Amino acid sequence: MEKIKIEKLSLVFGKGKTKALKMLDQGKSKAEILDASGCNVAVRNANLTIHEGEIFVIMGLSGSGKSTLLRCINRLINPTAGKIFVNNEEITNMNDKELLNIRRKELAMVFQHFGLLPHRTVLSNVAFGLELQGIDKDQRESKALETIDLVGLKGYENQRVSELSGGMQQRVGLARGLANSPEVLLMDEAFSALDPLIRSQMQDELLLLQEKMQKTILFITHDLEEAIKLGDRIAIMKDGEIVQIGTSEEIITNPANDYVESFVENVDRSKIVTAGSIMFEKPSVARLKKDGPAVVLRKMRESSLNILPVVRTNRTFLGFVKIEDLVKLKKQEAKSIESVISDNVMSVNPDATVEDMLPLISKTNLPIPVVNEENHLLGVVSPTSLIVETTGKDRGEINEIIQKAIEL
Repeated sequence: MEKIKIEKLSLVFGKGKTKALKMLDQGKSKAEILDASGCNVAVRNANLTIHEGEIFVIMGLSGSGKSTLLRCINRLINPTAGKIFVNNEEITNMNDKELLNIRRKELAMVFQHFGLLPHRTVLSNVAFGLELQGIDKDQRESKALETIDLVGLKGYENQRVSELSGGMQQRVGLARGLANSPEVLLMDEAFSALDPLIRSQMQDELLLLQEKMQKTILFITHDLEEAIKLGDRIAIMKDGEIVQIGTSEEIITNPANDYVESFVENVDRSKIVTAGSIMFEKPSVARLKKDGPAVVLRKMRESSLNILPVVRTNRTFLGFVKIEDLVKLKKQEAKSIESVISDNVMSVNPDATVEDMLPLISKTNLPIPVVNEENHLLGVVSPTSLIVETTGKDRGEINEIIQKAIEL
């Protein structure tokens, strides 16, 4: 289900907006528009859909327009052109009263620098949004205490926030956002001000909370590692424009342009690329009951392979057969291949990463079978292609690496 939808959204700062928008439609660059109209294009023809219950990450370098786009979504900044929908309801032209209602019930914001009231206690800060709504003290404090417990701050409710560490203050900010029970959580560089260790812990906490809450979360960051860790999908922005949207694997394995490619070139692909994306789909197979040694040998010749996976007629994976064993069976005039099936094989599911699969090639030189929950063969990942796809090394180097791994 669509939770947030943005259509052709643009934000232009400056007096010559009409001219700037016309130049946008003509495909002029940000620099050309600034030079001709004096206007700065902060967001350019943004289109995206955020699904209910997903963590959607918008990332880019400083000045890319990511935080500005977020502020357009909750109308802290009014866009120059385009439409914004929340729950299929257009909010672009809502008045202040209608917007206030949307912000109270639908959208909650968590800021980079916490935005807390230092003279108030944790409890008072978390309950602040409910206080503004006029909810009575007992009810708002009960809800605040429940949320404080959720983010792991139970016992600190009477501490002043100025007495807390940065990580704990960010938990207070998160609890305040959650106390209103919003459907959408907007997080603008929420962990960027934290030390690396605390930042990693907060990322883990957010993922744990999401398992319980299943909120729709729009997360802004300039850190690709953070985007990959948190995001179900990622949008990359440059000069106010969304240049690519996809899963982390889609972006890393198929970057849309040179900018995205340079962005992801130093990412550890082994932790992201999965078996499903690099496997050979629907490989040639030996069928247990139907194919004898001669038939399987012919299949091997046709596909230039010396190993084939064996399946039942419903594609249940059984193991592999090797060419040398089949030659012996043929000489013996055997009719079945069952006696030479090597079934001591570790299979993986399509979501297994390269990091998961690499240890398997140190134990065998067989391909790695990729199966579904019913153990039906979906494809195979060869040891050579596994490393070629993830390192970019040539096959000569790869064969040497594989041989060393097998000898260990």
